[in-house]
Amino acid sequence: GPHVESTKEIGAVKLLKTAGAYWRGDENNKMLTRIYGTAFPTKEEVKEYLKKLEMAEKRNHRVLGKQLKLFALIPEIGQGLPVWLPRGYKMRRILENYMIELEEKYGYVHILTPHINKDELFKISGHLDFYKDSMYAPIKVEDETYYLKPMNCPAAMMVYKLEPKSYRDLPLKMGELGTVYRYEKSGELQGLQRVRGFTQNDAHIFCTQQQLEDEIGEIMDLLDIFYKDVGFDKYKFVLALSDTENNPDKYAGEPEKWKTAEDTLRKVLKDRKVEFEEIPGDAAFYGPKIDVLAVNVFGKEDAISTIQLDFNLPAKFDIKYIDSNGEEQEPFVIHRALSGSFERFFAFLIEHHGGDFPLWLAPEQVRIIPISENHNEYADEVYSILKDAKIRVNIDDRSKSMQSRIRDAEKMKIPYIVVVGDKEIETETVSVRSRLNKELGLMKNQEFIDYLKEEIRTKGNK
Repeated sequence: GPHVESTKEIGAVKLLKTAGAYWRGDENNKMLTRIYGTAFPTKEEVKEYLKKLEMAEKRNHRVLGKQLKLFALIPEIGQGLPVWLPRGYKMRRILENYMIELEEKYGYVHILTPHINKDELFKISGHLDFYKDSMYAPIKVEDETYYLKPMNCPAAMMVYKLEPKSYRDLPLKMGELGTVYRYEKSGELQGLQRVRGFTQNDAHIFCTQQQLEDEIGEIMDLLDIFYKDVGFDKYKFVLALSDTENNPDKYAGEPEKWKTAEDTLRKVLKDRKVEFEEIPGDAAFYGPKIDVLAVNVFGKEDAISTIQLDFNLPAKFDIKYIDSNGEEQEPFVIHRALSGSFERFFAFLIEHHGGDFPLWLAPEQVRIIPISENHNEYADEVYSILKDAKIRVNIDDRSKSMQSRIRDAEKMKIPYIVVVGDKEIETETVSVRSRLNKELGLMKNQEFIDYLKEEIRTKGNK
C-alpha cells in the first residue's frame, strides 16, 4: 500500500470478521489478530454487497448439498471425487433421461466409451504432447499402456471412423454422457465446482460447411429449451475468437475454415439478437467457440455451456466424408456440452435455486404427514395412489409431533407437504401445502395428482 492517496477516498467501510494468526505462520510466535473488511464508495453499495454475501452463504452448494443429502466428499474415497447420494443421484438420473430424450427429438444418437483408453489414442489426438500434465499416471496392462481419459473426443472420432460416411450421412449428431478424469491440484478443488472425476453432457456434431449455421442455430434452440426448463433466466454469451495478427502460429487448421466458423458463430448470435462479447485471442488453438455464462441470483457468473469448433482432431484422425461429387472432404466438427459437466452444473443449480428445485427435478416431490397413528392407514392409501401415478413420494409417520415433522420436510425443501387426519379421511381428500407456505387447502386425490402432473409437464413454465 497505500492503495489510495487519502482515506477520504475509501467511502463506506464494513468490518466482516476477525481471526487469529501466528506471526509468519509459526505457532511459536505471538498470536496476531487478522481483521477482514470491505469498502465501497457508498453505504448503499455496502448494503447491497452484504445482502448478496449473506445470500451466497445461505445458498452455498456445499452447505445445501449436505443439508439436502445430495452428495458427499469422502476423504477415504479421494479428494475431488464426489459421491452422489440417493437424493442427488435421483436428480442426476432425471436430468440424464431428460437430456437424452431432448437430444433424441433433435436427431441425436448416443454412445458410451470406456473410462480408460490406450496411449495410442492420445498420441494420435496429441493429448500426450500438450495435455499430459492434466492426465493421471499411465496404467500398465501386460505390454500395453492405458490412461484414464481426460476427454471423450478422441474415442468419438474413432466411432465416426468405424464406417465410411457420405454427405447423406451428415449431419451426424453423436451424444455421450461420458465420465472423464483430470488431475487437479488439491488446493484447486472446490465442492462440485472443481473436481477430479466428472461426467460431461457431451456431443460431437459432424457436418458440412453448408450445414454449419443450421447446426449451431439448433444448438442455441436446445440451450433455450434447457435453460428455461431448469429455471435459468439470466445468461450471457462470449464469442472467443482467434488473434492471428498477434499470434499467427498459434492456430491449427486452414485460415479459410477459421473465418467461416467465426463468421457463422457471430451471425447466429446476431440473428438471434442476443447480447454477446467478442474476445479476440481467447479461442483455443483448435477452434473458436461460444461460451454461455449463466448469472445466478446474486450476480455470480458461471460458464455452463460451450459450443466449440474443432479443426485439430478431424485432421489428426483423418476424419472424412464423400461429397456429392464423389470427392473426400473434411467435415466441420462441433463439440457441444449443454450442461458442461453434471457436477459443475449441479453446483450452479443448487445455488441458483437455493435448494428449492423445480418440481420435475425434485428428488422427493411430496411428503405425506399423518397427524397421528390413527391416520397411518389412510396415509398409506394416499401414498399408493401417488406412487402409482409416478409421483416421488414418502411418508413421515414417526412419533415426533406433526409440527416437528412439517419443519423437517421444510428443511429438506420438499415441494409439497400433504397432511392427513380425520377430516381428510371423511372427505377422501388431502390437505396440501406448497413449499412456499402457500396453503392449497383440501383437494381430492386425483385433483392433486392432476395439479402435480401439469406442473411437471410444463416444467413450471407458464
